Amino acid sequence: MCEKNAFRTISATVTKLVEESPLIRTLRVEPEEEFVFHTGQFAELSVPNIGEGPFTPSSGQFDRDILEFTIMKAGFVTEHIHQLKVGDRIGLRGPFGTKYPIDEWYGKDVLILGGGVGLAPTRSLFLSLVHQIDKYKSITFLTGARTPGDMIYKDQVKEWNKIDKVNIISAVDKVPEGQEWDCEVCLITKLLDKVTIDPQESPAVVCGPPVMMKFGTIELLNHGFQESNIYLSMEKKMYCGHGQCRHCVMGKYYACKDGAVFTYDKIKNEENIWE
Repeated sequence: MCEKNAFRTISATVTKLVEESPLIRTLRVEPEEEFVFHTGQFAELSVPNIGEGPFTPSSGQFDRDILEFTIMKAGFVTEHIHQLKVGDRIGLRGPFGTKYPIDEWYGKDVLILGGGVGLAPTRSLFLSLVHQIDKYKSITFLTGARTPGDMIYKDQVKEWNKIDKVNIISAVDKVPEGQEWDCEVCLITKLLDKVTIDPQESPAVVCGPPVMMKFGTIELLNHGFQESNIYLSMEKKMYCGHGQCRHCVMGKYYACKDGAVFTYDKIKNEENIWE
């Protein structure tokens, strides 16, 4: 059997749109053929006659018939992605990049920190873990956003917290007047004080804005998590997805070609990892 050509474009149809926040929307698409990926990997998503960009699916790796992408409007291509309608067609290439080694975490407590639009790839990871929840000791998912209006997946989080062996703690930085919020009001890093799992053996995943990832990593280390067990998703630095634009260079590594998933011990001494 020939290996799949990841550089060949697959057509997909937009079947559902969800407005998660004023700047973030989720697209559900149905590819014309099966698109298999491992959680942590990314795809090149293209809008015909406009361009393409790298995005990590927000759906789980075991969902083979549909794909979901949660995307923030932040530039030319994403502006046009936010103009898509149900029935429109897009292109998909991939998958590319590294994955989370979820099969190496069997029997362990897994900790996930997802902030802002960084909740998208961590949602994929979470759903992939929950699909085989009996293989893990527990899953702790810390979710954060600037305000309640910026928090995505709010309704889903309520349902996820009902799953056995799952503990989700949510926080926002502040609650503007007129917005309602019944969870924590603090930086997401402060939620680590509420985590009771053993840090010595537990994998911890961090994804979000660079400043959140930097201080999230520092706090994980302060709480006893091991450098080799801290997984960072560096996809925010990617642009072309192929190592040509050099936008995602971190010392000797390219986030797109060598990642986007790295363990902290691998990149901690490289330049510009938090920029």
